[in-house]
Amino acid sequence: MTRSKNKKVSPSTRLAAADPHSTKHVCGLCGKADRLTRTECCGNWICDDEDEYVLFSHARNSCYRNHRRYTLCGYHRAEEHTGSWKSCSACREEFETELYVHFATNEYNFEKLENPPAFEPTRCAACGTTINLGEDGYSQLGKDHWCEGCGPRGIHRLPGQYSGSEPNSHVQQPAGAPSVRRPSRGGKKSRRG
Repeated sequence: MTRSKNKKVSPSTRLAAADPHSTKHVCGLCGKADRLTRTECCGNWICDDEDEYVLFSHARNSCYRNHRRYTLCGYHRAEEHTGSWKSCSACREEFETELYVHFATNEYNFEKLENPPAFEPTRCAACGTTINLGEDGYSQLGKDHWCEGCGPRGIHRLPGQYSGSEPNSHVQQPAGAPSVRRPSRGGKKSRRG
């Protein structure tokens, strides 16, 4: 039997192949064998390491959190959908196609979607740079996306919504948006003259 060079083999499959009589479990994502638990969604063995995640760090250092937060398997369970995540129409409708494919095929999955749908890459509305929605930072307003470089200024400088020759001069807010107030530099005058 020959093995495909492109096919990834999970750590638990490698361990079973090395010792088919072994009953020791390993994390199906990283291969570690200590402090394991089973996922709530699919029952696979995984590192019991969510406590190592630092709030708001956006770190991807927890196998358990990564599977729970960044896969359709974890999302499907959290939303209490029925059936398999692979054929769930509710899961499919919740995400832009690019994100759906990312959550169904990234390295935090035990099983990956075999035939993910095709999609056009997302581009920054200001500069045209390709944005990987699953990995890159970006800003979004409606259906438009801005890369990290253009985000803060791009959202406030939508085409046709500003005028003047200086950057940020006379920014007009979209209809219904709250007015933006900048802090005054008033107060006591400087003695330096």
